[in-house]
Amino acid sequence: MIEPALSVTVSTAPDAASGGADGGGARIDVLGCPVDALDMEQTVERCLDLVEQNARAQHIVLNAAKLAESHRNPRMRAIIESCRLVSADGQAIVWASRALGTPLPERVAGVDLMHELMAAAAERGLSVYVLGAREEVLEAALGNLKQRYPGLRVAGSRNGYFDDGEVDEVVAGIRAAAPDMLFVAMSSPRKEYFLSENMDALGVPFAMGVGGAIDVAAGLTRRAPRWMQRAGLEWFFRFAQEPRRMWRRYLDQNLFILRALIRELWARRSSRRS
Repeated sequence: MIEPALSVTVSTAPDAASGGADGGGARIDVLGCPVDALDMEQTVERCLDLVEQNARAQHIVLNAAKLAESHRNPRMRAIIESCRLVSADGQAIVWASRALGTPLPERVAGVDLMHELMAAAAERGLSVYVLGAREEVLEAALGNLKQRYPGLRVAGSRNGYFDDGEVDEVVAGIRAAAPDMLFVAMSSPRKEYFLSENMDALGVPFAMGVGGAIDVAAGLTRRAPRWMQRAGLEWFFRFAQEPRRMWRRYLDQNLFILRALIRELWARRSSRRS
């Protein structure tokens, strides 16, 4: 049985030297995981600041799956805690923060953040590198992104199909391309492990995992309608597309969040009575 360290606290974000979020704002602990209490605009600004600082910073998006994994897997927990920026990608994380009295401003979906950063890169002349997906999907996605964001500088790209023996070669290729931002479209936890283990060697100012966002950019996967995204029902749209594959995953994740919330609320009630 998972016994998460359940707490919701707010602290001033640590400085760049000690890891965690940089500069002002607050880092909120939601059910044992740190999350930066920033909206989309503030998150984009923070990402661009990290690029300007050449911070070699890893960003991670937190959803119910990663929250549950962090309690099962000390390695994932350590990676999340060490990231310079942690965003609430899952609506369940936002709902949990509200239920526990320290509300996050909004959901910052990884796919939306990627597009905001691509737009900013095109506007500011920054370069990007995309690692992951199948070669044909990657080519289609980059073609669409260049069309959507004229002037986007793609320093390089590579598909995500390589084994452990090729990691050094992949890292060297990215370092040689010298992008300002790296987007890694591989599955979890592979992308988190890759970035955590290689950030210094990669030499990139900012890197984030984007998972299936490249499939969306390529037109291979459809996103939920805007109204479902705003209502926090994007997960249901994905479930409806692949119910047989997704039902157990969503059941496990949602039950984990529900148990965690009940345990925390009960602990608070008991504390007030004593």
